[in-house]
Amino acid sequence: MRQAGAAAMLLPIGAVWARSSERRSLSLVHTHTGERLSTVYFEGSQYIASELSRINWLLRDFRTGDVHPIAPAVLDILADLRTLADRDEPYEVISGYRSAKTNAELHRRSSGVAEHSLHLEGRAIDVRLPGFPTDRLRELALGMNRGGVGFYPSSDFIHLDNGRIRHW
Repeated sequence: MRQAGAAAMLLPIGAVWARSSERRSLSLVHTHTGERLSTVYFEGSQYIASELSRINWLLRDFRTGDVHPIAPAVLDILADLRTLADRDEPYEVISGYRSAKTNAELHRRSSGVAEHSLHLEGRAIDVRLPGFPTDRLRELALGMNRGGVGFYPSSDFIHLDNGRIRHW
């Protein structure tokens, strides 16, 4: 993957996304549950329903156990970002889907949690990529122009979503 990623850096960003469209994969480890998943979730010209279900389970609200579909566009952002970062390591997931109950509780405790977070819709994820500087990951994500990008340096993670393009 490293050689493919290095070659991809020479191509326009759209070409990287086109190259990765035939087969898309992710490796994830949830920092709160320790659960791991490596999966090919898209192959040929379609998403693989059983693999999306496995991803939804891993990215569930671990506090309540509620499972919600994660937007495939968010998964595609992750897959493309990992290609741009030229990394093989799994993403460390801090937060995927959040139930209304969990989000309200987190919002009460922290001003950094949006009341109407896209996590509630399965359209956001908070991650880091081990061995890769998180500020650099943020820069790559910003360059993709595919949604919101938040940077939390004190907690060492970035927020990614498929909402409107913005950053904080």
